[in-house]
Amino acid sequence: MKAFVVMGAHEVAGGYLPHLLLGAYMVLLVWLCYLGYRKGKSTEEDYYLAGRGQGLLVSALTIMATMFSSAALLGIPGTVYRDGLAFVPFAMNLTVGGLGIYFLGTRMNRLGKARGYVTPADMIGEYYGGTSIRILAVSTGVLYVLPYVIMQIKAGGYLAERLFPDAPPIHVLGREFDMFDTGVWVLSLLTMAYVLVGGMRSVAWTDVVQGFLLLTGMLVAGLATVLYFQSQGGFFRAVSTLPPEALTMPGATGKWNPWMIFSICTIVALGAVIQPGQWMRFYAARSVKTLRQCALIFAVVLPTCFIFGIMVVALGARVEFPPAWKAPVDELQAAEAWHGDGDYAEGARVRYADGLFEAKGKVSSGQVFEPESWNPVQKLFPHEALGPEPSDTDKAVIVMTQLAVPEVFGAVFGSIVVTIILVAVLAASMSTADSNLHALSAVLTRDVYDRYVSPDASERQKTWFGRAVIVVATICSVALVEFSNESSGFNPLKLITQLMLLALSFCSQLLPVAIDVLFLNKGTQAGAVAGLSTGIAIVVLLNFFPEYSLGVTSVLHLCAVGVLANALVFILVSRFTRKVPGDRVEQFRRIIRGER
Repeated sequence: MKAFVVMGAHEVAGGYLPHLLLGAYMVLLVWLCYLGYRKGKSTEEDYYLAGRGQGLLVSALTIMATMFSSAALLGIPGTVYRDGLAFVPFAMNLTVGGLGIYFLGTRMNRLGKARGYVTPADMIGEYYGGTSIRILAVSTGVLYVLPYVIMQIKAGGYLAERLFPDAPPIHVLGREFDMFDTGVWVLSLLTMAYVLVGGMRSVAWTDVVQGFLLLTGMLVAGLATVLYFQSQGGFFRAVSTLPPEALTMPGATGKWNPWMIFSICTIVALGAVIQPGQWMRFYAARSVKTLRQCALIFAVVLPTCFIFGIMVVALGARVEFPPAWKAPVDELQAAEAWHGDGDYAEGARVRYADGLFEAKGKVSSGQVFEPESWNPVQKLFPHEALGPEPSDTDKAVIVMTQLAVPEVFGAVFGSIVVTIILVAVLAASMSTADSNLHALSAVLTRDVYDRYVSPDASERQKTWFGRAVIVVATICSVALVEFSNESSGFNPLKLITQLMLLALSFCSQLLPVAIDVLFLNKGTQAGAVAGLSTGIAIVVLLNFFPEYSLGVTSVLHLCAVGVLANALVFILVSRFTRKVPGDRVEQFRRIIRGER
């Protein structure tokens, strides 16, 4: 195992450097929360949209910070670490996302200001009419937010483990909390607190700080990685030594074929910019001009930071801490040892010479083990410096940063830089968690409580209901993370990238109706309901039973399969059902064209 600086040399601030910098960062967040509270008004619109007056700096950074979550700084580089260059084209989804902001976001902004929309369901529900379409829009929001918040909270646990590797467990109310548990709870409670108090204004202002931190942190980590490899002949020479499986498609795990990457960089990318938190930011921007400028910044700055920052770090980690194909320990222990006098059916598993093998067909008894009759059963495990589990690939950026930065900048200054970079990763998690908790609160308050539960509620009652949603959602997410961390069996919450893509698969189901409302105006209420229902059902079904896709999800991402089925049903049903009233369509068109 490579020896490297884990965190903060002991000579720096008496070993308390992580505590000091992290404490300063949290104090700054609390101060911004207080300012947001002082400036805010006690109205639903101000709490959720900050008065619809966000300028270029705040809009650009809050949109980018919401997009760049722990998936971008931990999960995606973890996938690059595992699969190599095959996943690097994923960065193109950010350019497509910028186009989505330019063409979709600007039209949403005009409609939101003219008609007072707060949530995605406000626009979709008013255009098509009826309760069903609004409830389905709410469902996609809820199904998106929970996995996304969960993965941000997991990242807080990972970072706490790395920031304070030698810290003893904390005992509270008779329960022992290790550093993972402590990080999960601290990130969750702090994020929940400033969202509760300051609403959108506090969220957006903290996103400005977090946006600067994460953009700077990515580029500094990438620079340090490139400089680190100069002593080995240069970064590109080092990467060229990777095994062929890490240099070509479909990658080491065989998953990232060109069609899979294309579907992610188009449909998933557009789905990401219409997630509830981003949709509300389009409503909150000061003007269409502001959003167009944001789109340009987004399309240029984020791909640059992604490719020359964390992608570089992930590939460097692949070189310095190579993963290895191994038989899963639990499956190896459960398998019976091969013996020459036995007969084995197709699919039977045996243990032989520290390896796990599965019979290709019926294998008859024999005194010699014949490898050509058996398939090795292996998974790609990360280097021991990252951790023992396959999901520990998500720690690639953290481990590589802790190796390269002190080596390049020196132990003392390097420790400061490492701490700031890890705080930047924490900032990415918090900026996305706060946006999604805030959006979930708006969706359930505006589209459920306000409309169906208590239509006569006062502004104060609605605001407090929204805050209660934030508390309940945070506690449920923490409980799921704790369950995931302790579970040794089926665990769908392990890999951050998988959580991200599952969440985006749900919110992307709003893409066909959004395009229809904003551009085409051909769909019907029945078509929208049928299409959304189909898309959501397919994502749920194929996520748990991928074999039912008959191999389609091995070529196209699940998100794209759901959206394509959604769009097809939407078009077919709309051809034979009652159209949206013409005067309503004309009202929307006039607003989108900028006419009074």
